[in-house]
Amino acid sequence: MKLTAEISMYPFNENYLEPIQWFIERLRNYPNITRTTNAMATQVCGDYQEVMSMLATEMEAAHSKWGKAVFVCKFIGSELDLTHKE
Repeated sequence: MKLTAEISMYPFNENYLEPIQWFIERLRNYPNITRTTNAMATQVCGDYQEVMSMLATEMEAAHSKWGKAVFVCKFIGSELDLTHKE
């Protein structure tokens, strides 16, 4: 089963851009997961278990490295075309 997720990170850090950019860069290390980023969020799409595992791993890594942060996620239980523009 495929999963599409949208995730936004809100670090409790004055220099909030550095942790966000760090998090987004880490998501590029998953070749089986499609990713697109815009000014508000990052969307990822792939195998359900792979996406959930990636998010758990990378959110834990972000909390370990940067401390407190809020992650806001939306999940759709199917594969969406992340290149779609309207």
